[in-house]
Amino acid sequence: MTTASNKMAPRSNTPLTDGRRERSRSSRSKIIAAMLDLVGNGDVAPSAARVAEVAGVGLRSVFRHFDDMDELYREMGDVIEARVLPIILQAPSGATWKEKLFDIADRRAQVFETILPFRISANLKRFQSPYLMQDYRRMLRLESETIEAHLPPAVKDDVVAARGLNVILSFQTWRLLRHDQDLPVDDAKAVVRRLLTDAMAGMPDR
Repeated sequence: MTTASNKMAPRSNTPLTDGRRERSRSSRSKIIAAMLDLVGNGDVAPSAARVAEVAGVGLRSVFRHFDDMDELYREMGDVIEARVLPIILQAPSGATWKEKLFDIADRRAQVFETILPFRISANLKRFQSPYLMQDYRRMLRLESETIEAHLPPAVKDDVVAARGLNVILSFQTWRLLRHDQDLPVDDAKAVVRRLLTDAMAGMPDR
């Protein structure tokens, strides 16, 4: 025979369970948002304690949701990648491969500017994190493959020339111009375009 209390048990437990899940999701979201806020505003190596403080949660809560800071960096990377992926996936415009590379340069300026503090933060940590080192190498391959896909065979075969184009259009060049040399965005873009123009001047058009 089923008692009244047994009938009531599932109803009373469900709201409590749902409430705990919602609080857990809310805390996790706050922690990720705090990490993004701190790094985005210049704290490129925030501690777990600082993340917890900005998120308004306890330090234990950070490690309840994330096994370690490495996992939190992964979450941050996923959020930033989702922001810029639509720009990256757009096919470059231009009638020639050189015009397409200029378009790639302009798009990369937009992408690199968006990810600048987050990529610097991950780069500082990557020598202590197999995941971040793997992700760093994945991004290097993506940068290189995106350019090589539009190079004519004669330029691809010239390994030195192809690698030079990769350097000009790399995140590291953008970081040097914007972060190390402290150039405004427009000035950094002008330097990249000038380097690209000079590099491609002696290369075949097709």
